[in-house]
Amino acid sequence: MSKRTPMRLRAFTCTVLVLLAVGAVPTVRAEEKVLIAYGGQNETVGPMWVAVDKGLFKKHGLEVRMLQMRSGQFNIAALMSGDVQAMWPAVSSVLSGVSGGAKISCVASPFNRIARELIVRKEIDSLAGLRDKVFGVQSIGGGFWLQTMIVLDRLGLDPDKQGLKMRVIGDEPTILQALLALNIDAAVITIASAGVAKRAGFRSLVNTAELRVPYQGVGICTRSDLIANSPDLILRLVKGMVDGVAFIQEPRNKRDVMGVLKKNLRLSTDGDAETSYNSLRLVASLDVAPDPEAWRNIQRFVSRVSPKVAQLDIHQIINGSFVKSLEETGFLPEARKRLGL
Repeated sequence: MSKRTPMRLRAFTCTVLVLLAVGAVPTVRAEEKVLIAYGGQNETVGPMWVAVDKGLFKKHGLEVRMLQMRSGQFNIAALMSGDVQAMWPAVSSVLSGVSGGAKISCVASPFNRIARELIVRKEIDSLAGLRDKVFGVQSIGGGFWLQTMIVLDRLGLDPDKQGLKMRVIGDEPTILQALLALNIDAAVITIASAGVAKRAGFRSLVNTAELRVPYQGVGICTRSDLIANSPDLILRLVKGMVDGVAFIQEPRNKRDVMGVLKKNLRLSTDGDAETSYNSLRLVASLDVAPDPEAWRNIQRFVSRVSPKVAQLDIHQIINGSFVKSLEETGFLPEARKRLGL
């Protein structure tokens, strides 16, 4: 036998052992990239910003990025064209899009309350003083408009009878600037923006956190075909969102959450960041299932400006199966348990 044979045998054996060792290492799944469009630039995007910033989506094999677009219509167009894989829209925008033929399903939302303030010029000291006044909104039929209409309705104010005018201004920072410049008379804005306005001498007539109305805010929505073809991706997306909410609700994470909000909202002071943080914790909930009653209430308002919306079957739009799965497998109960809920 050749002297080289044992050496060749040993080399072959080593190669086999290396290959076996490599094969024994678990395969790491590459993170799937998910681009999510959103409209309103306020703290309700917080659960997603936090989950991205703190790597919570990465735990579930996702690389998520958030992309702001100025209106719900742009979000829906980007979703249906495939430019984004999901969106974080107001219910009103979804209803308008579906009434126009878009095939969209919404699977989870952590917001079931409106936390805003009705801010007015200082000379307006009562609801009666709002007659014939101009309100700033982001778009007619969008989420900002919707919350304004719900609040006015709850206060017993009919925009038509009271002569209230809705003026399209832009996103919330732009609306706040229009209010401060006296280009509009009133706006229903987030607690953080309300704090800025009040320090400038404006008056708060109502804190909407005290109003109990059937409501559901922004949440995860995507194309119906993506849900059918990639249910595991959607489930992992909902898990990451839930982790974001849980992170926000954990008191020890206060400074981290404030930092995320301050960066994304471009807040100038820690005080504004804390106000935004407190507002977010007030409304962000682990009860994330789609709420048919809230959707029907919103449908009632949106149908005033888009009559076709009244004909929609809400149950064809909302999909509660993903949240149900997270309840049954213990993912959501465990998240609540960690927070003492």
